[in-house]
Amino acid sequence: MALRSLDNALPTSMERPRKVAKVATPPPPAVAKKPAPAELAPDSRVSEEKAPPLPAVEQSVEYVVSEEITPLSDPHTKMAVLLDELNSKDWMSVCQALNDLRRMALHHSSYLVPILGNVAEVIVKAMKSPRSALCKTSIMASTDIFHSFGHLLLSTTEENAFDQLLLQLLLKASQDKRFVCEEAEKALEKMAISTSPLPLLKKLQSYVHHANLRVRAKAAVAMSKCVSKMGIEVMKEFGLAALLQMAAELLNDRLPEAREAARGMIYSIYGEFSNDSDLKKDDDESSAAESWQNFCSSSLAPIAAQSVAKIVSL
Repeated sequence: MALRSLDNALPTSMERPRKVAKVATPPPPAVAKKPAPAELAPDSRVSEEKAPPLPAVEQSVEYVVSEEITPLSDPHTKMAVLLDELNSKDWMSVCQALNDLRRMALHHSSYLVPILGNVAEVIVKAMKSPRSALCKTSIMASTDIFHSFGHLLLSTTEENAFDQLLLQLLLKASQDKRFVCEEAEKALEKMAISTSPLPLLKKLQSYVHHANLRVRAKAAVAMSKCVSKMGIEVMKEFGLAALLQMAAELLNDRLPEAREAARGMIYSIYGEFSNDSDLKKDDDESSAAESWQNFCSSSLAPIAAQSVAKIVSL
């Protein structure tokens, strides 16, 4: 048997082409990309946008209690520039000027008497400021003004200036910001103590029907303090029946604070009524309680009279 030639052998499998390793070509140098504003750190964004500097923190304002207010070394010189400083556009400067005003009111009050109307207007303007520190400082200034000029304020200031001051104090005492609210309540209490009760009560009377419940309640508290200072003659000058009607209306108020103030007013009215000799002479045979019930019945609607009379009998 003849041997096959090697040339006729089965063909060998074709050799697969070798893979050539791909060498990554280095990318061209990237152009530095300006980061988006959202990717920047907060400090970078501020500097990039050239934002204005942040305002000073309000807590840096120092609140000085009245007992720690010291006299001025030269009140005459300070008085010459005080109104200009109070009208400054820089709120920090106004705070400092208000503290100087407090020093004048407590220790050099005679200098302020001619300009009390201007002072009231400046204080009201500061109270309307959205800056809580300025608002609180102005309320503290009003407290010291009431302390020194309560007996003069209603007669020496324009009626509108005092009305605006009273309104702002009632509004600030009714808000939720506690440290402003508490300061306004102190100012209203000082006002009720220092101001003549009859003219102040006439100012407060209009707030019995105020739409804001809190304002109405704060006014009721101030009215109760006024009535507690009034003797029977002053009550008669205001109108004893009108005073009782006002208290009876507040007795049905929605807020407990107003109702409690109304009870205080009724107790004050009854105390003066029961000790008045002229009223006793009108009905010698009846007791003080019966006279009171008769007075309530003649001044109020039956249901209101019963409610008022019951308060005193408790």
